[in-house]
Amino acid sequence: MRLSIDHRTTYRFSVPQGRLTQMLRMTPEDTDDQTVADWDLHVDCDARLRPGRDGFGNKITMLYVEGPIDSIEIAVSGEVLTNSADGVVHGTHEGLPPELYLRTTPLTVADGAIEAFAEDAVAGGRDLLDRLHRLNLALASKFTADRSRPKTGLTAVQAFIGVSATPRDTTHVFLAAARSLGIPARYISGYSMRAFGGEHRPAPHGWAEAFVEGLGWAAFDPCAGRSADEAYVRVAVALDAAGAAPVAGSRLGEGDEEMHVDVTVAPAEQ
Repeated sequence: MRLSIDHRTTYRFSVPQGRLTQMLRMTPEDTDDQTVADWDLHVDCDARLRPGRDGFGNKITMLYVEGPIDSIEIAVSGEVLTNSADGVVHGTHEGLPPELYLRTTPLTVADGAIEAFAEDAVAGGRDLLDRLHRLNLALASKFTADRSRPKTGLTAVQAFIGVSATPRDTTHVFLAAARSLGIPARYISGYSMRAFGGEHRPAPHGWAEAFVEGLGWAAFDPCAGRSADEAYVRVAVALDAAGAAPVAGSRLGEGDEEMHVDVTVAPAEQ
């Protein structure tokens, strides 16, 4: 599949800022399952850009802007070729051991309710992969998909008690549940046509990968109750959504900020 992606993030400040420093995780990499045919990063002001990698091995771009600045738009667009691999991830940059992804974070701590849910969901599974599929389907059945922008700071425990959840929050519950079962699991940020009806969405997509001995990393989308397939473009990996955020950083200045995000994912015109 050939996917066309346009992702725009706009910040507006109530008071002009003196300086902006941002880490951008907005550039997908080639793997055995996806090939970046074209990709462009654009900033609508004078900025210094420096490529690099973060601690998880994700490709990043550091952005530096000197003020005064009252708004900024950061945009990426391009086309990515993907193929189906039955949810199994191949050819990714792996600089860290799977055991690292047993580590919990404040956003992915499991309480007794999540642990009991996980145990019940995987009961009767033939093997580890089957148990993970059962957990994935159980979470998709539990929550109604919330198609709004995620609320910053919502934890897995807080999300679990609701009747609806965003893709990010459903994935946090998956991570908490899988790790409570002793299964390494990690957060993936990227793009997908499966996440919402229509082409536009208010945020990039988020899903999970879990490590299966002898198979490797397998991708699960608990919001959709399916494995990630050729309709998904993988960008960044971390312990939770905060660590894989497309834009993260700091600003020097007073006042408030307003952020608007628009993501378009569609089949590319042939």
